[in-house]
Amino acid sequence: MEQQQKWRKLNGQKIHIPIEDEVKNVIAREKRAGNELKVCIGTDSQVKGKVTEFATVIVFIRKGKGGFIYICNEVTHTKMSIKERMLMEVAKSIEISYALCEIFTLYKVDMEVHADINTNPKFKSNDALKEAMGYITGMGFAFKAKPNAFASSSCANKIVQ
Repeated sequence: MEQQQKWRKLNGQKIHIPIEDEVKNVIAREKRAGNELKVCIGTDSQVKGKVTEFATVIVFIRKGKGGFIYICNEVTHTKMSIKERMLMEVAKSIEISYALCEIFTLYKVDMEVHADINTNPKFKSNDALKEAMGYITGMGFAFKAKPNAFASSSCANKIVQ
């Protein structure tokens, strides 16, 4: 991961170690507590004037026992079409998924990449669906799109509003 990414918990607590180390520590802690985990990674964005804000989330689900979330916000001044923005969201999710996938494999934690892209062709974001699905599955990750992509369309969405 790039050094400039700043991760935090939902309560605002900053993560001062590399996210890879934080994820290893949290998985080990949760496994010791007897929790079965699943991870969903997604990104959403919001255009605010000349700025586009991205929020990438790592959602840990404790099967049957709730969950918790890590967040990374990034801002760009680059103007993008909706399709470019959707694919940038996917690229950000893939970047962190790729950085963490060996850890998830080592600890036998299932992971999905969620794309905030509508499966209904009536929506503009649908233009990016085929490319996003190909990108994510081509990297070997499980793929979810709306309405099943809660990590991006619900969790990350709340962060960028």
